[in-house]
Amino acid sequence: MPRGPRLDAPGMLHHVMIRGIERRNIFLDDTDRAEFLSRMKRHVQASGTGVYAFALMNNHVHMLVKSGADGLPTFMRRLLSGYAQYFNRRHQRVGYLFQNRYKSIICEEEGYFDKLVAYIHLNPLRAGLVRTLDELALYPWSGHAVVMNNVACTWMNRDYVLRFFGSREGAARKAYLEFVEQEMRIDREQELSGGGLVRSQGGWSNVVSMRRRGEQALGDERILGGDEFVREMLREAEGRTDEQRSGIQRLELLKEAIVQTCANAGISRAFLQFGSRSGELPLLRKALARKAVLEYGITLAETARQLGVTTSAISHMLKKT
Repeated sequence: MPRGPRLDAPGMLHHVMIRGIERRNIFLDDTDRAEFLSRMKRHVQASGTGVYAFALMNNHVHMLVKSGADGLPTFMRRLLSGYAQYFNRRHQRVGYLFQNRYKSIICEEEGYFDKLVAYIHLNPLRAGLVRTLDELALYPWSGHAVVMNNVACTWMNRDYVLRFFGSREGAARKAYLEFVEQEMRIDREQELSGGGLVRSQGGWSNVVSMRRRGEQALGDERILGGDEFVREMLREAEGRTDEQRSGIQRLELLKEAIVQTCANAGISRAFLQFGSRSGELPLLRKALARKAVLEYGITLAETARQLGVTTSAISHMLKKT
């Protein structure tokens, strides 16, 4: 993952790829696959994550998801860590199960959603896990069977998928299947497995034409979308990064104030945080609390952690004149 602004805010559409370490299998049988989907269901429902496509292969997983309120990293961490512990216990192994961090590409919904759904759902067919589209429609480890209404999966938003193909269930399902059949004949591996400049402009020939005209376009390997979409995502991410950086700087100011206060009072920071109410300690904490919250804009909870007291104690200090 390249350095730069974070792109894991809630409400973003992501193409997520999870791979086994050293290309090893992460599913040894259907019991493992069922366990993974059971855990997905639990965490999807708890986090409000939207799921529009998935495919469980032998050594990797594809998913198309929209992150919930806690963001994608929290959802993925809970899902993968829990499954890895289960897998190691069941198969009496130790060590890492997954290859580094999962890969996530933020996607522009317009122009890519239907292609991503078809690409992900066709993975088992392309890999030879099933032989035909008819078999894929009954394959329980891909969302295609869910869209075709052959496998029940309440935590996958099949209605949202079908709305891309029509307003009526039967007609939409037929149009979806026709689209998947068309996509079978198109290799979108390079187009949809990553972002970047070439993909954001619709192909290398378009990039060359732009350069001949003296035009510049923006690309990012973490983003799949057009030039303006890439720019918008990076602007939003830079803004969130600035907020995070500002919060870190404010916390550093408080830490420096604590060190200076302790030095002036001839006490250690550990003594200040120990919770004693003897001598001038309550006044010192009160002064630092007011500085932290009123001047630096630090939260009550973080101020309480830094001063070794409860959040309610900080609130009480701020109420006193």
